[in-house]
Amino acid sequence: MAPPDAHRSGSNKRAQLGLFAGYVVAGSGALIGAVLLAISLFSPATFQGLRSMASDLASPAGEAGALGRTQGRNVLESIAGYYAAGSKNAELEREIAIARVRLVEAEALRQENARLKGILNLTVGEVQPVAIARLIGSTSSSTRRFAYLSAGSSDGVTNGMPVTSPMGLVGRVLEVGNRTARVILLTDPESMVPVRRATDDVVAFAEGRADGSLRIRLINLGINPLEVGDVFVTSGAGGMFRPGVAVATVTQITEDGAIAQLLSNPAATDVVIVEPIWQRELIDRATELAASEGVTE
Repeated sequence: MAPPDAHRSGSNKRAQLGLFAGYVVAGSGALIGAVLLAISLFSPATFQGLRSMASDLASPAGEAGALGRTQGRNVLESIAGYYAAGSKNAELEREIAIARVRLVEAEALRQENARLKGILNLTVGEVQPVAIARLIGSTSSSTRRFAYLSAGSSDGVTNGMPVTSPMGLVGRVLEVGNRTARVILLTDPESMVPVRRATDDVVAFAEGRADGSLRIRLINLGINPLEVGDVFVTSGAGGMFRPGVAVATVTQITEDGAIAQLLSNPAATDVVIVEPIWQRELIDRATELAASEGVTE
């Protein structure tokens, strides 16, 4: 028996009619397309009205799409501008921070130059310095106030020599080693320096206090002539410290004198100058006299 034809739809009439209708519709569509194509080729103006109508109908959708694209582009541009502005602001902030650091460095350099000029002025003055050294250490936990110099007997330093800075008197040498020396600071409770008010001859003693200040004790008791802001300098009495070296400024008045703030703060002092004892012969004579009295007794 021969196999049935694959293109035959069999005895189903509905299927045959459907297949025929499909062929008719396809043929009609192809014919209409060909006619329309021929008309558009030979008479392009025929469908101008239809094209215009279709364009008018599609214009709202086109405008909506264009508006959406424009708004989307504006949003993207705004976001890009925001991040660009943020980057520029961050860069400006970094530049400002660097400029501030440069200003601080310039100010530190200016202060360093002023300090070195002060040291130079001290070295070229009337007093010939014994040594120029650095403060390499200090006491912090004890009530005593000492500092250590990077100069010793090999540099000509001896006991009792004054130690000064561009801001004034720091202390005096207490003990001397070969390469280092220990300095008793003005703020030590055992320190006492003869001083006078810089503007006149009001004399007193500057005694150290463990809190970093000085007590100014007047020699002539009576009406206290001191005022806040008075500056005291060394008087030269006793022969150890040369006269006129700045010591302290008054911050508080007391019954027998005042409380004063040290002008040459050791914590802020780096380079110091070791000066010779102003009148060593007086010191030596006093030492010999004390020794002889001790032997006599």
